[in-house]
Amino acid sequence: MKKLILGLIAAMSLMSGAAHASGAGGIAWDKAPNKTNDLVALQNGAKLFVNYCLNCHSAAFMRYNRLKDIGLTDQQIKDNLLFTTDKVGETMKAAIDPKQAAEWFGANPPDLTVIARSRAAAGQGSGGDYLYTYLRSYYPDATKPTGWNNLVFPNVGMPHVLWELQGQRHPVYDVREEHGHEVKVFKGWEQVTPGTMTPLQYDQAVGDLVSYLQWMGEPSQNSRVRVGVWVLIFLGFFTVIAWRLNAAYWKDVK
Repeated sequence: MKKLILGLIAAMSLMSGAAHASGAGGIAWDKAPNKTNDLVALQNGAKLFVNYCLNCHSAAFMRYNRLKDIGLTDQQIKDNLLFTTDKVGETMKAAIDPKQAAEWFGANPPDLTVIARSRAAAGQGSGGDYLYTYLRSYYPDATKPTGWNNLVFPNVGMPHVLWELQGQRHPVYDVREEHGHEVKVFKGWEQVTPGTMTPLQYDQAVGDLVSYLQWMGEPSQNSRVRVGVWVLIFLGFFTVIAWRLNAAYWKDVK
């Protein structure tokens, strides 16, 4: 429980810099695709998470063998998602040394097991909406130590780890005059250099990754919803039976 609380605190530590993203000076969050029931999308999201996120971010409350819930076998996990020293029953630990991470980025990167849930708890949409927009809002900025900045999270310490997939983009603004002052309003993106994916393919890949992060925060969520629906149907059916039994029992009582 102590580790879970620390993980939530670490994940929420990023929120102070990004809380204004959908308010003044920020950009509106895009709607994340809901793919938590799509096993193919979740498997692709798990692959992206291991290859691009797990280098710095841990998922200390998720074990590799839990990925069998999204249709993977132990052998597939071993062959495609494990580092050489990891075992299927272990938790997803970051490859980076925490001391080096703190030195390079100014702070140890937060655990991502419950990042989507923590964003949702903070009122940032479904949590997935924020993450989906954030991972698609990087742009080159030579004034930053990492060479990157983010419209959703200004002055972000994390570099754009997916830039080879997306390529480089610059934000485009409209300049308007309000109350005698010039105001820049975000208009869209201009592709500067192409990535290995088309913009549509990159958006789909990020959607898969975000869906995996949402699933990882509560792997049993879809089962819980399905069971809940059947429980409500049963209670409704039983209520009708109980009502008719009650009427039959008391019908001759004056």
